[in-house]
Amino acid sequence: MPLAGFAARAAGGRLVAGLREKAGSDGAVERFHERTAARYAERLGHSRGVLMKAGQILSMVDARAMGTGEFWPYQKALARLQADAPPMHPDLVREVLDDELGSAVDNFAQFSDEPMAAASVGQVHRAVLDDGRDVVVKIQYPGVAQAIRDDLANTELVATFLRFVVAASGMKVDIRSLAREATARIAEEVDYRHEAAMIDAFGDLYRGHPFIHIPQVIPEVSGDRVLTMTYLDGMDWAAAQVADQDLKNTWAEVITRFINGSYRHANLVQSDPHPGNYRFNPDGTVGFLDFGCVTIFPERQRWLWVSFMRAAYEQRMHDCRELMTELGFIAADSSLSADDLQHWISDLTYEVTAPQPVTYTTEATGRVVRGFFDIRDSDHPLTKVNLPPKFAFTSRITLAFASIAGGLQATLDMQAINDDMDGLAEPVTELGKQHHAWVRERGLPGALDHHDCP
Repeated sequence: MPLAGFAARAAGGRLVAGLREKAGSDGAVERFHERTAARYAERLGHSRGVLMKAGQILSMVDARAMGTGEFWPYQKALARLQADAPPMHPDLVREVLDDELGSAVDNFAQFSDEPMAAASVGQVHRAVLDDGRDVVVKIQYPGVAQAIRDDLANTELVATFLRFVVAASGMKVDIRSLAREATARIAEEVDYRHEAAMIDAFGDLYRGHPFIHIPQVIPEVSGDRVLTMTYLDGMDWAAAQVADQDLKNTWAEVITRFINGSYRHANLVQSDPHPGNYRFNPDGTVGFLDFGCVTIFPERQRWLWVSFMRAAYEQRMHDCRELMTELGFIAADSSLSADDLQHWISDLTYEVTAPQPVTYTTEATGRVVRGFFDIRDSDHPLTKVNLPPKFAFTSRITLAFASIAGGLQATLDMQAINDDMDGLAEPVTELGKQHHAWVRERGLPGALDHHDCP
């Protein structure tokens, strides 16, 4: 299925109203969309390439939040691709292990043929090493690396997908530069040695952290297509959503401190934050699993971004405008007015600037979607904004957290959390106090400090 089909499907929305009028209330249109969505998900699930990854990315956008409920069946079907792709046959799994590890495969005392999960690039199996350690083994599908490289080499395929996303956002974008950034991030997901290095980087950053857990890579049983790491126990997303509300609030705070803390204390951003990558524990801790898609912020961009977000939280529009200019989001002579900027930023920072604490609902996702994607007015501020390629994943991260916190129906004091993460106030939450004690013990730089890196 060509990726252009997604654009065609989006254009097809113009037909839905007419179909619904003809179909009346008998549910025929809804059943049609559900059947079609299932076929799309199945095709993407077997594609083993960029198309399946695109499906996973699109599944993060809740169509109901955009006021396009007719597309909800597609979002729901694509969501299965986050953790439910067709698995490899056990014989093929063994073949990949033998080819990749050779005699090192004997380090496994036990190995489960049944995968724990199967996703776009590979599948994950439980195992036990001969020293007794519980591990998970991530095995790449044969040929997927080449399939993705072939897809990425097809500039028209990449451009079609990016034009689809960019057209939805209304932003002015250098498609070629954005394609290079997107290609680099997606290509990294099939480079298991790169992912191992990123796991090590995050593991080093969060060493000894009280509530953020990162797995440890086992290099002697890892290679180009096999990645073995220590097992992190915990509930999956479905179980987490029906847990006690106080626990869900705690998990949401842990996640926001992880998502927004890694670039405040280092220059790392996990750019693929969907709930299938988390393990939720009854003690309030969360395990973070997937580091195939990581952005490393150059220090100047990192500091400017944190400063921009701080100015946005404090509603300092003049400073926001200057920082957006320095970051490359707007030209110095842009016609973007302070009033337009205020309206746009107020929507995107609502949970921080609203009376505290705030409870995340689907409306939180809706605000992010409308702020970044739902452009129905030619005068919308985003039509005057550029998208620097290095920030291509920021809207995805913002949307993902809003979706996760909304799914947990979390109630948080986001203003206090952001103030302490930026080093402007002492923490008021118990997690904040634990985190700051850990930061002091580690001697890590703060969000608005200038980090000692390029």
